[in-house]
Amino acid sequence: MGKETAQKINKPRAIRRLVIWYKRNSAVTSIVDTAASSAATASNVAGNMVSGAGSVVTTASNVAGNVAGNVVSSAESVVNTASSVVSNASSIAKNTLQPLVFDPLKRLQNNDNILDRVEESQSKRIWIAVDGMGGDYAPGPILEGCLEAISRFPINIKFVGKIEKVKDAAEKTGLAELLENEIDNNRLELIDSGEPIGMNEEATAVRKRKNASINVAMDLVRNNKAEAIYSAGNSGAMMASAIFRIGRLKGIERPAIGALFPTRDQTRPVLVLDVGANTDCKPSYLHQFALLGNIYAKDVLQVQKPRIGLLNIGEEECKGNDLSLKTFELLSSEKSFDFGGNCEGRDVLSGSFDVVVCDGFTGNILLKFLESVGGVLLDILKSELPRGRRGKVGSAFLKSNLLRIKKRLDHAEHGGALLLGVNGICVIGHGSSKSLSVVSALRLAHSAVNHGVMDNLNQLQKLQVLNS
Repeated sequence: MGKETAQKINKPRAIRRLVIWYKRNSAVTSIVDTAASSAATASNVAGNMVSGAGSVVTTASNVAGNVAGNVVSSAESVVNTASSVVSNASSIAKNTLQPLVFDPLKRLQNNDNILDRVEESQSKRIWIAVDGMGGDYAPGPILEGCLEAISRFPINIKFVGKIEKVKDAAEKTGLAELLENEIDNNRLELIDSGEPIGMNEEATAVRKRKNASINVAMDLVRNNKAEAIYSAGNSGAMMASAIFRIGRLKGIERPAIGALFPTRDQTRPVLVLDVGANTDCKPSYLHQFALLGNIYAKDVLQVQKPRIGLLNIGEEECKGNDLSLKTFELLSSEKSFDFGGNCEGRDVLSGSFDVVVCDGFTGNILLKFLESVGGVLLDILKSELPRGRRGKVGSAFLKSNLLRIKKRLDHAEHGGALLLGVNGICVIGHGSSKSLSVVSALRLAHSAVNHGVMDNLNQLQKLQVLNS
């Protein structure tokens, strides 16, 4: 029985066990309700006591100043005590009862992540080249993320950058000792380079500055000294360097940047490409993007038969601009993958498609829009929560759920996008990437190498459509 079949069998069993657990422990859920009710009652009592204390203070002030002063002091003490009772009730309800109710469901939700960690622990340790000077905050956060990733995943890092700046950054962030330890353990290697290609520079600058950090890192992949490369620097420069140094796959006219978007099913993200490499596209480009995405979804996302969608303004095949209409014809006639038709914007995150193709202009707007959704959604939820002590008690129970929502929508959790169509595994990070994004991107690079993506991508050249 295969791994995928075993997972399908185990999940229903886990769900049944969870239902049985809740039935047997219905008393626990009752306790939670009682605790919340008690906390609310305590809040009301505190409010009544405050109101009563106010009346006493007013009356006392009319009788005698000295007596009023003593009553005020006593009233303040009573109010503080009541507030402490409410706070303690909320803390006990959260820390003692919440894990009993929510932890079994949380473990079930995280089941796939556990399987991923087991798989990673059993895979071989690989070398990844990192452009340590690329990014808005480099090299400090990039180095921090690399050191964290080395301890979590079976990877080694060739860190490319100006060595003096890297060591200075390590000193400032308190990572100097850890850096030296990883160098001594042969899990990290510092490789000197020139300055990076700036974010505002033309991508063609990679041809003039051969010692730029992205070029030095790319050469490590070309010379088989690293199996993948990561950079949070100029994405255009990374694409140009990849084309000039390791080349395109045979039959692929333009590489595409593929990004993972969350869907309703947190175990099944959707791959959207292109999200920025090619602002102007031909129908043949989008056809090739679909071929690339299909292989990636099979190998890395482990989807047996990925469903491909074409981003459009309507489901009907007659909708869209000239590019969409001609691309629809190409994808409809393709037999090597499952084309599911047009995908409207509202369907991208529905889970109905595993791969969605579009031109880079549209895809980049979609990507930047999604990056803002998580923060806006959490701000709305926070503003709608009840205020006062009742709101605090409710927030205590919702906190872990809100954090999971934020994690699912946070682009930093995915870390980077794959540059598909070049003859090597290249992961492009966001310019504002910090340590968490770097860790996630390096995990993505390791996963791509470990699943043999390049072997299957190289098989594309055998397709008749790419040789015609």
